[in-house]
Amino acid sequence: MDRRIPSGAVLLFCLGLVACASGSAKKPDTGLGMRLLDCVVVDREHDSPGANGSSYRGNGNYYLVFEAKEGQATSRYRLEVTRQQYVRFEDGAHVRITLTNNILTDIRPID
Repeated sequence: MDRRIPSGAVLLFCLGLVACASGSAKKPDTGLGMRLLDCVVVDREHDSPGANGSSYRGNGNYYLVFEAKEGQATSRYRLEVTRQQYVRFEDGAHVRITLTNNILTDIRPID
């Protein structure tokens, strides 16, 4: 009895494997890209010099904690900001932030 498999069948089997592998590939992160979020500043945090990798000679790191409504959910973001942004935006300030690849690129007050 001849047990040879026709080459066409082997080719179809291999193409099926490739199609299955590409279909189960990891989906891209939907958090990447540019997003505009309307937020409220809910907290302000400051790390002293030398804490969390900041320079001992510097001023430390400044953070603002934002709360945003995204659909039915409420999200909190703790993002590093400049000292000027830290001083400018008080708790309760309504702002629009721009995130590019989940990195804060802009903060603007909402009037």
